[in-house]
Amino acid sequence: MAKIVLGILASTKGTDLQAVIDAIEAKQIDARIACVISNKHDAFALQRAKSHGIEAIFLDPEKFGSKEDYDREIVKLLNERKVELVLLIGYNKFLTKPFLQAFENKAMNIHPSLLPSFKGWYTTVYKRVLYANVKETGCTLFFVDKDPDAGPIIVQKSVTVLENETVNSLRKKVQKAEQKAILQGIRLFQQGKLKVEGKKVHVLD
Repeated sequence: MAKIVLGILASTKGTDLQAVIDAIEAKQIDARIACVISNKHDAFALQRAKSHGIEAIFLDPEKFGSKEDYDREIVKLLNERKVELVLLIGYNKFLTKPFLQAFENKAMNIHPSLLPSFKGWYTTVYKRVLYANVKETGCTLFFVDKDPDAGPIIVQKSVTVLENETVNSLRKKVQKAEQKAILQGIRLFQQGKLKVEGKKVHVLD
Protein backbone atom coordinates (compact mmCIF):
# COMPACT_ATOMS: atom_id res chain seq x y z
CA MET A 1 0.00 0.00 0.00
CA ALA A 2 1.48 3.32 -1.10
CA LYS A 3 2.10 6.18 1.28
CA ILE A 4 -0.84 8.60 1.17
CA VAL A 5 -0.24 12.32 0.62
CA LEU A 6 -2.31 14.56 2.91
CA GLY A 7 -3.12 18.26 2.74
CA ILE A 8 -4.42 20.11 5.81
CA LEU A 9 -6.70 23.16 5.97
CA ALA A 10 -6.62 24.73 9.44
CA SER A 11 -7.59 28.02 11.09
CA THR A 12 -6.90 27.32 14.75
CA LYS A 13 -4.46 25.59 17.11
CA GLY A 14 -4.48 22.30 15.20
CA THR A 15 -4.55 19.97 18.22
CA ASP A 16 -5.84 17.15 16.01
CA LEU A 17 -3.12 17.95 13.46
CA GLN A 18 -0.52 17.16 16.15
CA ALA A 19 -2.09 13.73 16.59
CA VAL A 20 -1.77 13.05 12.84
CA ILE A 21 1.87 14.24 12.85
CA ASP A 22 2.61 12.04 15.88
CA ALA A 23 0.96 9.00 14.25
CA ILE A 24 3.02 9.49 11.08
CA GLU A 25 6.25 9.86 13.06
CA ALA A 26 5.39 6.75 15.11
CA LYS A 27 4.66 4.88 11.84
CA GLN A 28 1.07 4.18 12.93
CA ILE A 29 -0.11 5.45 9.54
CA ASP A 30 1.80 5.42 6.27
CA ALA A 31 1.28 9.02 5.25
CA ARG A 32 3.02 12.28 4.47
CA ILE A 33 1.62 15.76 5.06
CA ALA A 34 2.48 17.81 1.96
CA CYS A 35 1.34 21.14 3.39
CA VAL A 36 -0.77 22.94 5.96
CA ILE A 37 -2.76 25.85 4.51
CA SER A 38 -4.41 28.48 6.73
CA ASN A 39 -6.57 31.54 6.18
CA LYS A 40 -5.21 32.94 9.49
CA HIS A 41 -1.60 34.16 9.60
CA ASP A 42 -1.43 33.53 13.37
CA ALA A 43 -2.98 30.03 13.37
CA PHE A 44 -0.85 27.87 15.66
CA ALA A 45 -1.40 25.00 13.21
CA LEU A 46 1.14 26.73 10.94
CA GLN A 47 3.71 26.74 13.75
CA ARG A 48 3.08 23.04 14.38
CA ALA A 49 3.74 22.35 10.71
CA LYS A 50 6.97 24.37 10.62
CA SER A 51 8.34 22.71 13.75
CA HIS A 52 7.96 19.32 12.05
CA GLY A 53 9.44 20.39 8.71
CA ILE A 54 6.06 20.54 6.96
CA GLU A 55 5.38 23.31 4.44
CA ALA A 56 3.17 25.96 6.11
CA ILE A 57 1.21 28.31 3.83
CA PHE A 58 -0.73 31.38 4.92
CA LEU A 59 -3.15 32.24 2.13
CA ASP A 60 -4.60 35.70 2.72
CA PRO A 61 -8.34 35.82 1.83
CA GLU A 62 -8.07 39.63 1.48
CA LYS A 63 -5.97 39.19 -1.67
CA PHE A 64 -8.71 37.40 -3.61
CA GLY A 65 -11.73 38.90 -5.35
CA SER A 66 -14.11 36.13 -4.35
CA LYS A 67 -14.40 33.03 -2.16
CA GLU A 68 -14.35 30.96 -5.36
CA ASP A 69 -11.05 32.50 -6.47
CA TYR A 70 -9.60 31.79 -3.04
CA ASP A 71 -10.68 28.14 -3.22
CA ARG A 72 -9.31 27.80 -6.77
CA GLU A 73 -5.92 28.83 -5.41
CA ILE A 74 -6.21 26.23 -2.62
CA VAL A 75 -7.02 23.55 -5.21
CA LYS A 76 -4.00 24.65 -7.30
CA LEU A 77 -1.66 24.46 -4.27
CA LEU A 78 -2.98 21.03 -3.27
CA ASN A 79 -2.83 19.64 -6.81
CA GLU A 80 0.73 20.92 -7.31
CA ARG A 81 1.68 18.91 -4.23
CA LYS A 82 -0.21 15.82 -5.45
CA VAL A 83 -2.46 15.75 -2.38
CA GLU A 84 -4.79 12.74 -2.35
CA LEU A 85 -6.79 13.45 0.82
CA VAL A 86 -7.56 16.80 2.47
CA LEU A 87 -8.24 17.07 6.22
CA LEU A 88 -10.10 20.08 7.60
CA ILE A 89 -8.93 20.66 11.16
CA GLY A 90 -10.69 23.63 12.78
CA TYR A 91 -11.04 25.28 9.37
CA ASN A 92 -13.46 28.18 9.73
CA LYS A 93 -14.31 28.98 6.09
CA PHE A 94 -17.15 27.48 4.08
CA LEU A 95 -15.76 25.81 0.98
CA THR A 96 -17.16 26.70 -2.44
CA LYS A 97 -17.83 24.84 -5.67
CA PRO A 98 -14.28 24.89 -7.12
CA PHE A 99 -12.96 23.06 -4.06
CA LEU A 100 -15.99 20.80 -3.56
CA GLN A 101 -15.81 19.60 -7.17
CA ALA A 102 -12.03 19.11 -7.18
CA PHE A 103 -12.00 17.15 -3.91
CA GLU A 104 -15.39 15.45 -3.93
CA ASN A 105 -15.25 12.56 -1.43
CA LYS A 106 -11.57 13.40 -0.88
CA ALA A 107 -11.91 16.01 1.88
CA MET A 108 -12.77 15.07 5.46
CA ASN A 109 -13.96 17.36 8.24
CA ILE A 110 -14.18 16.55 11.95
CA HIS A 111 -17.00 17.95 14.11
CA PRO A 112 -17.19 17.77 17.93
CA SER A 113 -20.66 16.23 18.24
CA LEU A 114 -22.63 13.24 17.03
CA LEU A 115 -24.12 14.80 13.91
CA PRO A 116 -26.84 15.67 13.01
CA SER A 117 -27.07 16.88 16.63
CA PHE A 118 -25.32 20.14 17.58
CA LYS A 119 -24.27 21.40 14.17
CA GLY A 120 -22.48 24.74 13.92
CA TRP A 121 -19.17 26.41 14.76
CA TYR A 122 -17.29 24.17 17.15
CA THR A 123 -16.59 26.80 19.86
CA THR A 124 -20.27 26.83 20.90
CA VAL A 125 -20.90 23.09 20.59
CA TYR A 126 -19.60 22.00 24.02
CA LYS A 127 -21.68 24.64 25.84
CA ARG A 128 -24.79 23.60 23.91
CA VAL A 129 -24.17 19.92 24.66
CA LEU A 130 -23.88 20.63 28.40
CA TYR A 131 -26.92 22.92 28.36
CA ALA A 132 -28.99 20.22 26.65
CA ASN A 133 -28.07 17.80 29.46
CA VAL A 134 -27.44 14.91 27.07
CA LYS A 135 -25.71 11.86 28.56
CA GLU A 136 -23.65 11.08 25.47
CA THR A 137 -21.89 13.11 22.82
CA GLY A 138 -18.81 12.55 20.68
CA CYS A 139 -17.44 13.45 17.29
CA THR A 140 -18.21 12.89 13.63
CA LEU A 141 -15.80 12.53 10.71
CA PHE A 142 -17.53 13.22 7.41
CA PHE A 143 -16.85 13.99 3.77
CA VAL A 144 -17.25 17.69 3.03
CA ASP A 145 -20.06 18.63 0.67
CA LYS A 146 -22.19 21.70 -0.06
CA ASP A 147 -24.30 21.23 3.10
CA PRO A 148 -22.56 22.50 6.27
CA ASP A 149 -21.98 19.73 8.84
CA ALA A 150 -24.16 17.39 6.81
CA GLY A 151 -21.85 15.53 4.44
CA PRO A 152 -21.68 11.71 4.25
CA ILE A 153 -20.65 10.35 7.66
CA ILE A 154 -17.51 8.18 7.73
CA VAL A 155 -16.89 7.52 11.44
CA GLN A 156 -18.53 8.53 14.72
CA LYS A 157 -17.03 8.07 18.19
CA SER A 158 -19.03 8.45 21.41
CA VAL A 159 -18.03 9.79 24.82
CA THR A 160 -20.04 9.85 28.06
CA VAL A 161 -21.04 13.23 29.48
CA LEU A 162 -20.55 13.08 33.26
CA GLU A 163 -22.61 14.94 35.89
CA ASN A 164 -19.78 17.32 36.78
CA GLU A 165 -18.56 17.82 33.20
CA THR A 166 -17.14 21.22 32.20
CA VAL A 167 -16.57 22.67 28.74
CA ASN A 168 -12.84 22.06 29.21
CA SER A 169 -13.08 18.47 30.44
CA LEU A 170 -15.57 17.63 27.68
CA ARG A 171 -13.37 19.23 25.00
CA LYS A 172 -10.39 17.09 26.08
CA LYS A 173 -12.44 13.89 25.91
CA VAL A 174 -13.97 14.73 22.55
CA GLN A 175 -10.59 15.73 21.07
CA LYS A 176 -9.16 12.31 21.98
CA ALA A 177 -12.11 10.71 20.20
CA GLU A 178 -11.60 13.04 17.21
CA GLN A 179 -7.99 11.97 16.87
CA LYS A 180 -8.95 8.27 16.80
CA ALA A 181 -11.68 9.00 14.24
CA ILE A 182 -9.33 10.94 11.94
CA LEU A 183 -6.65 8.23 11.98
CA GLN A 184 -9.29 5.56 11.34
CA GLY A 185 -10.69 7.61 8.46
CA ILE A 186 -7.25 8.06 6.87
CA ARG A 187 -6.59 4.31 7.06
CA LEU A 188 -9.99 3.38 5.57
CA PHE A 189 -9.53 5.90 2.73
CA GLN A 190 -5.99 4.67 2.06
CA GLN A 191 -7.21 1.05 1.94
CA GLY A 192 -9.95 1.98 -0.55
CA LYS A 193 -12.64 0.85 1.88
CA LEU A 194 -14.90 3.92 1.72
CA LYS A 195 -17.65 3.83 -0.91
CA VAL A 196 -19.90 6.88 -1.08
CA GLU A 197 -23.43 6.66 -2.43
CA GLY A 198 -25.32 9.92 -2.08
CA LYS A 199 -25.21 10.87 1.60
CA LYS A 200 -24.18 7.41 2.74
CA VAL A 201 -20.70 6.00 3.24
CA HIS A 202 -20.36 2.22 3.02
CA VAL A 203 -17.30 0.78 4.77
CA LEU A 204 -16.21 -2.20 2.68
CA ASP A 205 -14.76 -5.35 4.25
